[in-house]
Amino acid sequence: MSQKLSACTSILIGKKASRDGSIMIGRNEDAKAAWPKRLVVHARGEMPSQFVSKDTKLELTLPKISARYTATPEWTDKYGLFEEAGINEYGVAMSATESAYSNDLVLGYDPLVKEGLNEEAMVTVVLPYVKTAREGVQRLGELVAKYGTGETNGILFADDDEAWYLETGAGHYWVAQRIPDDCYAVVANQLAIQEIDFNDPDNFMYHPGIQEFVEKNHLNPHPGTFNFRQIFGTADRSDAVYSEPRVWYGHQMFSPKAAQNEQPEAADLPFLMKPERKLSIFDAQAYLGSHYEGTPFDPIGTGSDEEKHRYRPISLAKTQEAHILQTSRASKNSIHWIAMGVANESTFVPFFSNINDTPAPYKRGKLPAQLNSAYWIFKHASVLVDSHLHDFLPMLRDVQKDCNAKAIAMIQATDEKAAGLAGAKLTNYLTRQSENFATDVLNAYRQLSLELITKMTDYCPLNFNTDENL
Repeated sequence: MSQKLSACTSILIGKKASRDGSIMIGRNEDAKAAWPKRLVVHARGEMPSQFVSKDTKLELTLPKISARYTATPEWTDKYGLFEEAGINEYGVAMSATESAYSNDLVLGYDPLVKEGLNEEAMVTVVLPYVKTAREGVQRLGELVAKYGTGETNGILFADDDEAWYLETGAGHYWVAQRIPDDCYAVVANQLAIQEIDFNDPDNFMYHPGIQEFVEKNHLNPHPGTFNFRQIFGTADRSDAVYSEPRVWYGHQMFSPKAAQNEQPEAADLPFLMKPERKLSIFDAQAYLGSHYEGTPFDPIGTGSDEEKHRYRPISLAKTQEAHILQTSRASKNSIHWIAMGVANESTFVPFFSNINDTPAPYKRGKLPAQLNSAYWIFKHASVLVDSHLHDFLPMLRDVQKDCNAKAIAMIQATDEKAAGLAGAKLTNYLTRQSENFATDVLNAYRQLSLELITKMTDYCPLNFNTDENL
């Protein structure tokens, strides 16, 4: 668990690319099929002044004042916190990380740092201490430059104005690019950022010594340009079957005309794309819950056995949780959407970021399974559906559609009433609304599981067409 490599899929959507003007950053956190996650709220000032990583033993002195923020830690901190995603009281959203790989040449000159700052600690030591997305990029970049990192990662940031994507390319070097307001990006376990414009500080940030490092060590295969992906990343056969098809599929979903000539295994797929229609929260959810539907590569589709297992899907059994952090909303009430377990078989539940608590089941989760935990309640329904997928999937879809529609209605009603509230009254109201709706969704999944169990009773192999008159 100390390295969640070969995992996760991310999406970033600019405010002019969305239907409602909101910014969305989201990711599937993929590691193990049974590894519970929790959703918690850290109170303002809760964080200690000293941080020691259980993963790398890195020790950091933290700022005195920490902001309130939501987070999704693991069920155990044995291997580190892995808080993964959250929104702080200033409206800054952060998701960490999208695992990637650096090439051997780069790592020869700047090796990964075993005792550095890794995924498990990034949200914890950055999100409580920044007031804008740019500050988040700068703080994380400075920490990586100073202490190094033991992994190659992509990190998502957003606030009410903009979204940023930061990538670490070696032990200490990093770059970040602002997502244009009218664009989106999908990323899948591969360094994604391409051309860097060092004369455009509005849209690019980077390690101050990265140009000198690359030039000194003759790392650039195309002098005269600075393509971060080509200089620091990989483009081998594993990328072609593991990473690139997921990016290709996102482009097919949102930019089918522009991407009509793209191939699933292409190594030069663009990082930034303009959607051919405005995207909604459900579009972002659909991408994170997708598995190549409508193509021969769908693992539960109609392709050949070889086709169905050719590419790694976006939504898969090893997803622990999926999240979409939605900022820049008209009401200024940011939302932390979370789907526990497999995104395709779960429901994204909206939690307003300005809350002071979450329901008890969302704070629970252990091994072995316990059905008083939100993670396991969603997973329970999921595995029951899996047992007879084609028979039971329609029942799950009905529950998902009902919950989705009710989520939008709840958010609209809450925004309207919240407009007249402030301070503690606003926080308490948003907390109550979030908790009530999250509880209703859990109850819907509990009921679904009972209905599935009832139907499964007649699937026992010890069965026979008996005479009901006997």
